[in-house]
Amino acid sequence: MSDLKTCFKRVDYDLSSLLHFIDVGDIGLPDIQRPFVWKNAKVRDLFDSMYRGFPVGYLLFWENVAQNGSKQIGTDNKQREVPARLIVDGQQRLTSLYAVFRGKTVLDANYVERQIEIAFRPRDGKFDVADAAIRRDPEWIPNISDLWCSGASSWRMVNNFIAKLEEKTALSEEDEERIAHNLDRLFDLQKYPFTALEIAQSVDEEQVADIFVRINSEGVTLNQADFILTLLSVFWDEGRAQLERFCRDARVPSKGWAASPYNHFLEPDPDQLLRVAVALAFNRGRLKSVYQILRGKDPETNEYDAERRTQQFERLKVAQEQVLDITHWHQFFKALIGAGFRSGELVSSNNALLFAYAFYLIGRVRFDISEHSLQKAIGRWFFFSTLTGRYTSSPETVMDGDLARIRSLQTGDAFVSWLDSEMASVLTNDFWQITLPTEFDSSSARNPQLFAFFAAQSRLGAPALFSDRSVADMLDPTVKAKKKALERHHLFPKAWLEAQGVVDQRTRNQMANYALVEWPDNIDISNKAPDVYVPEIRSRFDENDWQRMLYLHALPHGWENMAYDQFLDKRREAMAQIVREGFEKLS
Repeated sequence: MSDLKTCFKRVDYDLSSLLHFIDVGDIGLPDIQRPFVWKNAKVRDLFDSMYRGFPVGYLLFWENVAQNGSKQIGTDNKQREVPARLIVDGQQRLTSLYAVFRGKTVLDANYVERQIEIAFRPRDGKFDVADAAIRRDPEWIPNISDLWCSGASSWRMVNNFIAKLEEKTALSEEDEERIAHNLDRLFDLQKYPFTALEIAQSVDEEQVADIFVRINSEGVTLNQADFILTLLSVFWDEGRAQLERFCRDARVPSKGWAASPYNHFLEPDPDQLLRVAVALAFNRGRLKSVYQILRGKDPETNEYDAERRTQQFERLKVAQEQVLDITHWHQFFKALIGAGFRSGELVSSNNALLFAYAFYLIGRVRFDISEHSLQKAIGRWFFFSTLTGRYTSSPETVMDGDLARIRSLQTGDAFVSWLDSEMASVLTNDFWQITLPTEFDSSSARNPQLFAFFAAQSRLGAPALFSDRSVADMLDPTVKAKKKALERHHLFPKAWLEAQGVVDQRTRNQMANYALVEWPDNIDISNKAPDVYVPEIRSRFDENDWQRMLYLHALPHGWENMAYDQFLDKRREAMAQIVREGFEKLS
């Protein structure tokens, strides 16, 4: 006999019942798939399909294991303190319907409130997105939310619409009957039937995610961060709001001298900051294990304990306060700038950045390391982790291992020593002399090794090639112009290489063929051969400045006269040496 059991049940609703259960808090409507991302045109299509009687898909609910004493989602008072069901799939559809039927605003992907305005033309039953022309046209109801939010009866709404339309145009009896019929049909959308599959509360989050992926026709991925954000919505809505507010403010420059999380490195999402808070609070890199902690699950009995859950949330609250501290946030970015990474343009891995921030907070909050020492240590760690791609493959597993290894450390000196030992174990002579030159054999536009080379140049005070202005100053993200101050220049121009028979694009776009130059020089050089344009430029510099510039740009002596393949091999080795010098200067 099979032990397999059906883990869900089928429940039928009409739309008015669903809206009622959301109103009273029986169904939780958290942003489980992040802010509302549907365009108004998609909401229009949803209403059109329902109006025509077409099916619009199943809903997927999950029975909640929450207990009394938890807060409800949002700020409205709910009759039920904790929702009995959480929405796993169908959140965008239900958010659309709830916002339109209740006249509520939604948050877009940038956390800006907006109204969903769907228009309806009763004469022919057409839906559209409201615009200025529709709002002026008496044939249209510019915002169908008014039908359900005005408090007027359907009979009164129909008569009022027909009366106003007759002021502008003559209506036959057939016209009036058709308009009344179509409006009645629109009102009757409240009776539209939905079928929900309700997953049992005993099913764990990994199984729910698997169910979601298997039945979701749009291929949307539901990850562990989504579940934890759902828990925040249910049990600590203020914490979720804090995360979203911080993320919104990080996208917009502040006015005047007001403190703000706005920066030139990262426009964070709530789940990214939550990951940092989880690392700080629980020494965990895998969000899956933390989900169970925050549900109050006892690993021995597999039972849920409200008191345990409350204690874990208190730890998360303390950690999140540190993560969202603007002083911590900007001091961390100063560590990256000190390591030569002037902005997000040189950051190839957000995971490396976020995990470095977690280590910064651990050093500052848990070990009370002096800011001067911490800045240097975290700058080195970020340089190392982005250069080596430490968090590129299985980032959660790697970070979880890192956090496990520092869990027993007692002092700041021990923490910094651990960081240094990890870096030393990887950055051996073989890495600098063999591995890294090989990594430079790439044409990737966002290669972390190339970004590390630019960061090293910035740290070593290198001038831009053929310029007396520093790379660091030219990479300043606060300077905005129509053209970037620095451009990637092909030392051996692409068109010239092609004329020499180098037809493979990957070969022409090798990282070792790139250098940062000011855009006017890039235009002047154009497609000239290196042995033509280099002597023209050489006369602008004295010998010392010229040699220093060649060295810091990893250009071997007489490079302009070398065969292209020979040049690439020599420069890769020299680039690796510059990266090494830049990194070692951080010690």
